[in-house]
Amino acid sequence: MNNKELIDLIDELRALPKENEYVEFKAGNVTTNEKIGDYISGISNAACICKQDFGYFVFGIDDVMQEVIGTKFKFKNLKESKQELELYLRSQLAPSIAFEHFICDYGEFRLEIFKIPAARAVPTYFKGKAHTRIGTSLTNLQNYPDYIRAIYNSENDWSSNIIESASINDLDSEAIAKARLKFKEKKAGSPVFDEIDKWSDATFLDKAKITINGKITNAAIILLGKNEAIHYISPAVAQITWKLSTEEKAYEHFETPFFLSVNDIARKIRNVKYKFFPDNQLIAVEVNKYDTKVILEALNNCIAHQDYSQKSRIILEEKVNKLIFSNAGRFVDGSPEDYSLGDKTPKKYRNRWLVNAMFNLNMIDSMGQGIHSMYVEQRNRFFPLPDYTNSSTENVVLEIYGQIIDENYSKLLIEKKDALSLTEVILLDKVQKNQEITEDAVKLLKKKCLIEGRKPNYYISAEIAEITDQKALYTKNKGLNKEFYKELILQHIKNHGFSTREEINELLLDKFPTYMSEVQRKTKIHNLMSEMTDKIQNEGNKAKPRWVLVKSV
Repeated sequence: MNNKELIDLIDELRALPKENEYVEFKAGNVTTNEKIGDYISGISNAACICKQDFGYFVFGIDDVMQEVIGTKFKFKNLKESKQELELYLRSQLAPSIAFEHFICDYGEFRLEIFKIPAARAVPTYFKGKAHTRIGTSLTNLQNYPDYIRAIYNSENDWSSNIIESASINDLDSEAIAKARLKFKEKKAGSPVFDEIDKWSDATFLDKAKITINGKITNAAIILLGKNEAIHYISPAVAQITWKLSTEEKAYEHFETPFFLSVNDIARKIRNVKYKFFPDNQLIAVEVNKYDTKVILEALNNCIAHQDYSQKSRIILEEKVNKLIFSNAGRFVDGSPEDYSLGDKTPKKYRNRWLVNAMFNLNMIDSMGQGIHSMYVEQRNRFFPLPDYTNSSTENVVLEIYGQIIDENYSKLLIEKKDALSLTEVILLDKVQKNQEITEDAVKLLKKKCLIEGRKPNYYISAEIAEITDQKALYTKNKGLNKEFYKELILQHIKNHGFSTREEINELLLDKFPTYMSEVQRKTKIHNLMSEMTDKIQNEGNKAKPRWVLVKSV
């Protein structure tokens, strides 16, 4: 906004009867950094509740008479923990909101203005806490469940918005033709099947819920739009970047029509054959490194659920052993784990019109089965399961492994697959990746003798170690008897007359279970020596201990 536009905005805000839920005037310049973040959260949420697109936080206006008095407040000069305050605030706001900061010269007075987007579909949090405003008072949003519900139900379906200046000529004819074929596959056996070939393109697009009454939607441009028509959805971005991060480096950008682009991206991936040898089979198991259906499911999910308001591209990074898919926006309804078993049906979507169109073109499953199908495909191929653990409030990150992390795990799936439920496979996959599992999950796996160990260090059980011929690894994980370690310490001191702590550490550190960190191992040594005060004593000092045997009286 230029200065004249800012002055007009100030005059418009001053014309209000008084401050309100989504407009805050500050007469002075004294406020804490934390309070600024609280106000941004509160005004963003209040603007949504008041059905406003933006809220405003203005320094330099008297909040009683609403007169312009100017301010000495200088946002750009402020820091938090040696970091620019703006960067700090943006990092602590979740989900990320693109608030804007302006400086306005209003005659002889200087004003500072924050233009804050309204929350959409999910409250705006600052440092994990959501605020709102009741009248002109800042308060905790959690105290107002009706307002929380209103925010969650507030999202505008961007994908259904009509582009008045666009026409069917802005759509790719090849993409339309292939989309019609997919739609026909979807409608096989239905009463309209024999009519589909007789429809005009305009009729087909309406029937497939891609256009609305012949008018072009944002979803139509994303799925079928010509590359040169991408400007219609600006400032939103419709681009998928494939990035190769191996011993070789490469990248390529793919744009609309996404209905065709996803297949081009899938062909870029190095999908070689992978071979391994189960103990109970005479021939090798050979599978592609990645399952094409899983790749397309993951890519299409990124397209369907991307938060296009974030003006961000979708990224597919190909590493040596995995593919990493990343799209902007958090999960709208639940978490990925909720859908892994195929029991949950989503109640809402970020881009409902786009999701419906992709469902009608057979690109995705709209009943929440997509994630479940990826889990099943990876399990059937004896590969580690899809991993969403690196997702955040701002991005969904999916990792698909194309290489065995622990061959014991894949052998286990092959040799015991009929005896294991999908739930148990998912949990064992987390264990073999050293990921945290819940107490209920631990009880389930321990009840079936699949894991041992204590929180958080679980490992495959003796029974599974026997099956997979990993008895040595099991022993290393389980560790040795406490008396064995104590005897080593005593024998070392007997042999040399004394021992330093460094020598004892060197003696024992590599003999503890493999899952233990160095800190845990040193703590274990300290505890062992504390239990041996009847047999060893420190003749040195705390800084330079010298351990010797206790002399018999």
